[in-house]
This record gives sequence, structure tokens and C-alpha cells, in this order.
Amino acid sequence: MGVAIVGTRRASAYGKEVTRWLARTLARSGITIVSGLARGIDAEAHRAALEAGGRTIAALGCGIDRVYPSEHRKLASEIVESGALVSDYPLGTEPEGKNFPPRNRIISGLSLGVLIPEAGKGSGALITADYAAEQGRDVFAVPGSVLMHGSGGTNALIQDGAKVVLGPEDILEELNLAMVAEQAEARQVLPADETEAALLTHLSAEPTHVDDLQQQLGIPIAQVTSTLALMELKGMVRQVGGMKYVVAREPGVEYIVD
Repeated sequence: MGVAIVGTRRASAYGKEVTRWLARTLARSGITIVSGLARGIDAEAHRAALEAGGRTIAALGCGIDRVYPSEHRKLASEIVESGALVSDYPLGTEPEGKNFPPRNRIISGLSLGVLIPEAGKGSGALITADYAAEQGRDVFAVPGSVLMHGSGGTNALIQDGAKVVLGPEDILEELNLAMVAEQAEARQVLPADETEAALLTHLSAEPTHVDDLQQQLGIPIAQVTSTLALMELKGMVRQVGGMKYVVAREPGVEYIVD
């Protein structure tokens, strides 16, 4: 289950913060974040999903061996570890401007809905919204100040019927994903002993280093690492690199449905 998050390359502090909040919460609720690896909103969405221990997919307007922009090579490598890079174009295809509008239909096509946190009236993200409407996907937009150029596109989308997003629950409810977190929690494997239970209380979707866990629990480091290895085999936790671990089944956001 995927939700696309796309927007302006010239993201404001507000746009970046709201993108991180929404992408992180959706990823923790088991939703795959789909975007385009562009500067600004796209990159923030990918990074937030990865930081939450979630899955993210980047659709490219070039061959998958030609990462664009070049400063996102490291981000692309991190995405491959827990998601995928996808492209309509063969290896070696350069990132020409004409390639990106068609790329946007892949972003919307891979998703149940498209969320635009911030975009001006001339933003390419609006092309993705058009594709989403054609494909029968829901379009979501975060309202912004009428005085901000970067909010002109999102406010116009809302005027045209896009669903207003004031929090992640608006997306989860509209897409009938409200039970994803509860279902994941119900499938959770019960801890086998006190050490596993203690580790679970100190782990979340935010990566925690084994040394920090050892200090918090006050038990030998060998016991911490061996228990984590067994928990990873059970699917209870996941190592995200650098001896840092996250809970593999994060309960996610809680909210009340009226």
C-alpha cells in the first residue's frame, strides 16, 4: 500500500516540517512512501520514511544508473536498501526535462493517493495530481498561507476539490487504512523473556544504537546483541545499519474515529 508525496523543489521550512511529520507517521503505520527523488518535498518525504524505518520507492526521470540530482546518490542508495528505484527509461538515459512529466504518472500509478504538502501554481507536482485524478486516485493537499507563493498550487487544488489534510489521520481514514496499525499490532510476536520485553520498551521506529540499549538496560552487551539477533529472526526488530535497531512492527499513529 503506497501513498505518493510530491511537491515543490523550493520547499519552505513549513513545507519541509509538515512533509516530515506526515511521511514519518504514514511510514510508521505501514504505508509505503512513493516520490520522485527531487530536491525539496520529495527528498524530505524519502528521508522521513527511511528514518521511521519504513519503505519508500523513488520513480526516476532517467535510467536507474543515472541518479538525478547527483547530490541524492547517497539517498538513492539508502532507498534501495529498504525500497526500490523504478524507471520507465533504459539504463544510460540522461535526466532530460521531457522525461519528468511522464515519470509522474508512475508515481501516482504506484499509489492509492497523492499528497501534495507544498507546491506553487507552476509546480510539476500538479502534473502528478492531474495523473492521479485521471487514474482514479485520491488527491490530498495541505493548506498554506495565501501570502506564500509555495502554497498557491496546494490551495488551488483544494479549491478544485482535493481533500484537505490537517493530519495523517485524514489520509488514513479516506483511504480506509485506519486499521493498518491495529492489524500490525495484532500480528506482533510476543516477547519470549524479560530481556526481549525490556528491549521492546526501549525500541521504536527511531533507530537506537546497541550501546544505548545496553546502558539503558544495564545488562551485558553480548546479551543485548544476541537477543536482538534472535528478535530479528522472529521479525520483531530490524537492524537499519550501524548497529542501530528499530521495531519491525510499529503500532503507528493512534487517533479516534468519530
